[in-house]
Amino acid sequence: MGFFGWLLDYIRGLFFKQEMELTILGLQNAGKTTLVNTITYGKNDDNTIPTIGFNKKKVTKGNVTFRMWDIGGQEKFRSMWERYCRGVSAIVYVVDASNMKTLPTAKKELHELCEKQAVAGIPLLVLGNKNDLDDALPVKKLIEALGLADLSGDREVCCYSISAKNAVNIDLTLKWLTKH
Repeated sequence: MGFFGWLLDYIRGLFFKQEMELTILGLQNAGKTTLVNTITYGKNDDNTIPTIGFNKKKVTKGNVTFRMWDIGGQEKFRSMWERYCRGVSAIVYVVDASNMKTLPTAKKELHELCEKQAVAGIPLLVLGNKNDLDDALPVKKLIEALGLADLSGDREVCCYSISAKNAVNIDLTLKWLTKH
């Protein structure tokens, strides 16, 4: 299968390339930049510093090229989130699933964003990050805490538990994104 498998993959790549633009949002210290680095480089840098403003990365995985906007989560940058979400293929909302104090704010910011006309209908992938920590909420409880059932009217909404630091469930994340 070696040569023929390679040839088939090459031909598929010529005709079935796909580009996706993603906006990655969430409160500060949720793990957005760690997620982007894990997707881009396959590993995490323990010396990641908070994003001031935004970072843009481009990476190809298989036949899909992802252009990712990693937007700062500090309060002063949240008013810009809507601008970076217009016309994207999907919104990825990263939540620190181990920090119960920030969940009400994460919910409020997510719901306010989803109410904006400019982001209507854009698929939403919520990632409960830091599942490597003992106090991280499981997916079902995270869905309840963030009120995700209220957001699924005109858009597809999905939620996964991940560890961006340890690359847990990043493959599921990429599969969902390429499907949508």
